[in-house]
Amino acid sequence: MNKGATADGVKDYDRFNHRKILYLGILGILFLAVALISLCIGPTNLSVTEVLDILIHKDDSWNSYVVWDLRLRRIVAAIIAGVALGSAGTVMQCVLRNPLGSPFTLGISNAAAFGAALGIIILGGGTILGQSVATPQVDNPYIVTISAFVMAMLSAGVIVLLVRITHSSPEMMVLAGMALSSIFSAGLAFLQYIANDTALSAIVFWQFGSLSKATWGDLTLTAMVVAIVSLYFLSKRWDYNAMDTGEDIALGLGINVGSTRVLGMVLASVSTAVVVSFMGVIGFIGLLGPHMARWVFGNDNRYVIPASMLIGSTILMVADCIGQNAFSFVLPVGILTSFIGGPLFIYILIRRYRERC
Repeated sequence: MNKGATADGVKDYDRFNHRKILYLGILGILFLAVALISLCIGPTNLSVTEVLDILIHKDDSWNSYVVWDLRLRRIVAAIIAGVALGSAGTVMQCVLRNPLGSPFTLGISNAAAFGAALGIIILGGGTILGQSVATPQVDNPYIVTISAFVMAMLSAGVIVLLVRITHSSPEMMVLAGMALSSIFSAGLAFLQYIANDTALSAIVFWQFGSLSKATWGDLTLTAMVVAIVSLYFLSKRWDYNAMDTGEDIALGLGINVGSTRVLGMVLASVSTAVVVSFMGVIGFIGLLGPHMARWVFGNDNRYVIPASMLIGSTILMVADCIGQNAFSFVLPVGILTSFIGGPLFIYILIRRYRERC
């Protein structure tokens, strides 16, 4: 009896894993299909055969330039940003045990926006209201990027430091992040108020997350950081599963919950900060990816983390394709993701309220 029951349990577990792997495979196929369609669609429409031929045989033609230097660069940026933000959101929600945890809600994105605005003001020579300059040409965009990165890491560092000093609960970490988000938003509003028209336009444009901002060199650097962080997250998937069941169980399994939480938050912040500093604020992917993945895969982080990466990348590619082609003007991808993510955020709040009632 017991052996039979055990055998049935093993078969059910195997079927469960095979089904999840199948779902991941379907997501992978959808991801590749969206990427290929994005390479084909645009003002210069190309067939799948033409795109594949250009990818294999790169030349100096206009079509090759469109595929390699315009569309493929944006697709690679979408993949990197989707992987970074999707995995960061998953880990933050897991270690905080809060479905609202994400780089956007914890203030990291707003901190980066404040840092970028500060960098633009500095490059503009301290441009303030009433002054007149020709245009705030950013001769060294890496100053803006570094400033955005430093402020994003400062925000994450303050949250981690508060936890270390006060031994705050995960819920307090979320509240601290929201408080910091409000502070940096106020700072950003102040910089926008004192800036002249040209500096203000540069600040506002930077905030509209765009996949066209990063060069191939930027994407190479970003990809290296995101790859290292993502591999670490995947290697810790079992620890995150244990933490999802409760701190007592995780401690009983020999997991150092405190250090795992802090390191997860720091690395998720690093990955997010690198992406945001090069591409601007891309909101709600850290919420959309993990929640959509959990609707399909449950809470098993062995599947949720890679699924969040695939879903985040796919959503960004779709949003960018719509923004590039659906209107008579180019709509930045950050605006579209916020349109999608805002209603989801409200839905999560309502759902949590109903669960508590």
